Amino acid sequence: MRKRVSKQIKDEPAIQYVPVGDKSAEEDLAEPEGKAASLEEHSHLDALIAQTSDAMIVLDEHFHVLELNPAAISTLNWSPQEALGRRCTEVLRCQNLNRLELCGTSSCPLLRALQQQKPLPHEELLIGTRPGHVCEVSTSITPIKSAGTSQAVFMARDMSALQVANRVRSNFVSMVSHELRTPLNSVHGFVDLLLQGHMGELTEDQRTYLGYTQEGVQQLISIVEDILFMTRSDLGQFEIKQQEIHFLNLVNQVIYSLKPQALKAEVVICHDMPEDAPPIYADPQRVKQVLNNLVTNAIKFTPPSGTVTVSTRRHDEHFQMISVTDTGYGIPPEDCQHIFERFYQSNHCQQSKMGGYGLGLSIAKLIVEQHGGTIGFDTILNKGTTFYFTLPLYSGQDL
Repeated sequence: MRKRVSKQIKDEPAIQYVPVGDKSAEEDLAEPEGKAASLEEHSHLDALIAQTSDAMIVLDEHFHVLELNPAAISTLNWSPQEALGRRCTEVLRCQNLNRLELCGTSSCPLLRALQQQKPLPHEELLIGTRPGHVCEVSTSITPIKSAGTSQAVFMARDMSALQVANRVRSNFVSMVSHELRTPLNSVHGFVDLLLQGHMGELTEDQRTYLGYTQEGVQQLISIVEDILFMTRSDLGQFEIKQQEIHFLNLVNQVIYSLKPQALKAEVVICHDMPEDAPPIYADPQRVKQVLNNLVTNAIKFTPPSGTVTVSTRRHDEHFQMISVTDTGYGIPPEDCQHIFERFYQSNHCQQSKMGGYGLGLSIAKLIVEQHGGTIGFDTILNKGTTFYFTLPLYSGQDL
């Protein structure tokens, strides 16, 4: 008896898997020896699926459960009779690590895999709907075609034990970062007092060197703040305070604050925003952080006389898309798959000149996904890059 659990349909013919275009395989299947070999291979595959500790669930294009293996039954605490045919929202109900439900949003990993028709690896999620059976997993979703219909294979590996160790590490990093922030703020404050002349007049050289000191301290404070932000997120302590935002005002604030940096780099920074752009429903401080990170990166990696443009357009009936486009160096192909990884540093020749510590894009992705949106980019070497992200439209959610 096969150990893999699947939905049985009467009079359904047995399926034989033949490599496409492999004539020798087709001829072998016509022979008894070939049939025996094929059955043996499928027996090995069935044993692997039945005995693996990874949960495996097959869903159709409408997100109904078609099959699940014993590990999935144990992990989710659903019997086959209960689970088969149900929607994934009833059985899986994927959430991100901050417990934001992804079902029905553009961040849904199943939706993204089926729309893009390519595997979606290494998504860290919370899955499960039964009390005591909500677990943290590392997932991969692979879209497949079966009998002319789209399906998705959802694989999940329990990460609970590893996450305990990660939380201990995060707590330690958070504690150290917090202890660093207090003296750094003190140093920054005293340097500011000196520059304002409260301790007497300064020479031009003294002002110059104190300016370098203040800039370095501010950079250290920013690094500490970003590390604290990430560790709080890992510990589930990241919250957003959503409200109605008129996006044009927010973009103007970001552009104004970054104009000195743009002037220093000899880069033109502007926006292409319609006056009647619809309001969005988001946390204004966090969205400013996303824009600041993206525009700062664009300025850093755009040569003199280049431009950086912020624009927006309607994405669908629920989301607005915001784009940051530059005329810079572009992203090398080998860096594209790592671009949102924490602390990732490109080998691009400009990276060593521009500095940075590789958290800005990770933070932007985290904030956007916490709002239920998605983030991505298009790039052409030596032509430029466009980063784009979606945020929910305001429709009276806070009334």
